[in-house]
Amino acid sequence: MKRYLIDRRSLLRHSVTGAIGLAALPHLGSKALADDTPEPRALKGNIHHSVARWTFDFLSLEALCQLSNELGIKAIDLVGPQEWPVLQRYGLDSSMCNGAELSLEDGWGDARFHAELIERYRNHIDLVSQAGYTNLICFSGNARGMSPEQGLDNAEEGLKQVIAHAESKGVVLQMELFNSKIDHPDYLCDNSAWGIELCRRLDSPNFKLLYDIYHMQISEGDVIRTIRENHPFFGHYHTAGVPGRHEIDATQELNYPAICRAIRDTGFKGYLAQEFLPDRTSQQAKIESLRAAIQLCDV
Repeated sequence: MKRYLIDRRSLLRHSVTGAIGLAALPHLGSKALADDTPEPRALKGNIHHSVARWTFDFLSLEALCQLSNELGIKAIDLVGPQEWPVLQRYGLDSSMCNGAELSLEDGWGDARFHAELIERYRNHIDLVSQAGYTNLICFSGNARGMSPEQGLDNAEEGLKQVIAHAESKGVVLQMELFNSKIDHPDYLCDNSAWGIELCRRLDSPNFKLLYDIYHMQISEGDVIRTIRENHPFFGHYHTAGVPGRHEIDATQELNYPAICRAIRDTGFKGYLAQEFLPDRTSQQAKIESLRAAIQLCDV
């Protein structure tokens, strides 16, 4: 858990360059996978696949882009303006842009940060729009002693000062749902009901929730029913295995094929991004775990 908190915060504040360059993957293509691994079947096209940059930061962004093209991944999550040109060279979408936020803890739920957040988000909305992208992440931040209702009031007041600008530029602000039980103590938007109420108050098609399946399984469970009943409020999905935030395979408790079928059946046209931390020893095995996750979710 500690690694997640450090790495994600670092990514949100800075443009990340992977420690391992393109040369570390000399055999992308059919040779990118182990020789005894079956060739992946063609993707069905019902799910739009993405992968979070920070969880595969042992690869350079160039290498991750090449791997994404090989696996049928159409976009990369959590990439800021400085690295968008790399994605563009590989024909990949920036499925969840970042760089406007202050931190995971200092967010829209605390009025003390509104002035700076408003300026930053107005500027970043312009950048996202000019680049031809759609989604821009945001965070509630921590409660720091305030009630959930006060946090809602504050978030509503602050976001109302930027949402019209987002609407005019065709940019969707997406507030991520985190668990406060394990990974993000004191985070305000730690349950779907709080986030949905904020969506209702803002009443804008340009404000949605980033429904992180891993986080909401920890916070409240009941994932499939929640998605079926509230999908209009969810604009993006993240995956990871529970417990541990690792592979979404048989070592964890969530039934991802069933969850992805539920998402598919809502008519969702956005992205499902893999955001698990590979729990494998070798680079090759970590790459294979991403391939397996894409195949598992391709329903």
